[in-house]
Amino acid sequence: MTALVSGLAGALIVAGVLGAVLGVRPAPEKPPAPAWTHLPLVARLGQISPRTRVLLLVGAGAGLIVAVVTGWFIAILAVPAIIVGLPMLLTAPRAASEIERLEAMEEWTRSLSGVLTAGVGLEQALIATLRSTPDAIRPEVNRLVARLGARWGTEDALRAFADDLDDATGDLVAANLILGARRRGRGLANVLESLAESVAADVRARRQIEADRAKPRATARWITLITVGVLAFLALTGRYVAPYGSPLGQILLVVLLSAYVATLIWMRTMTRGAALPRFIGMQTGGWKA
Repeated sequence: MTALVSGLAGALIVAGVLGAVLGVRPAPEKPPAPAWTHLPLVARLGQISPRTRVLLLVGAGAGLIVAVVTGWFIAILAVPAIIVGLPMLLTAPRAASEIERLEAMEEWTRSLSGVLTAGVGLEQALIATLRSTPDAIRPEVNRLVARLGARWGTEDALRAFADDLDDATGDLVAANLILGARRRGRGLANVLESLAESVAADVRARRQIEADRAKPRATARWITLITVGVLAFLALTGRYVAPYGSPLGQILLVVLLSAYVATLIWMRTMTRGAALPRFIGMQTGGWKA
């Protein structure tokens, strides 16, 4: 027993000496805490549009009223989520604008091919197509012409043009123009005409794909709207959803609604095609040949 007490006392003395030494040593400076404005959640909240903020406030107010009237406190979060989230999940992705840009590239490439057929130089042909450029890519072509007017090298201006378009098809158009600027041959017009035909075929295929994707999207939209309407009606007038009024029932309802929303997100992810990787441009450091 005496040996145990002596050993314990010695260990405590050693621990005290070590603690005193560590306490005397200067502590390293701690890195500054991240500012609250740089946190991911706060950053995302700062990117919310004013219209979405108004909808969130209106939804929160409506949810508070529903919670007070029915006792369903889940409505404080569910109503604004439904008002803001359902339109975002059920509307079609921005494939129409992408197809419109592809169609504009096809039209502009075909127009450029026609100008080159008349024997005009590449730089003059690019400038000449500015007036007939479709609106979807007019800002990018306008910047390309401005760079050429500012004495940029043709290849550098075309690489910046590819970065402005930020599209794999735009990279393909810019790559053919760069090769034409290097070789200065007469076959560029035929190459651009063939490229325009290829882009037109791509546009037709994408339109068909979007038409096929619209059918299940419309079905999911109608099912969701009918389900939300029936649940709202039963919550205000019937006893069918009364078990969900208890705390445990509201937790279960959150789980079920979350699973349904996850299904909608999964469906939307499946119908969103992955963008083709780019291979040219000043920012990608890619194609150099």
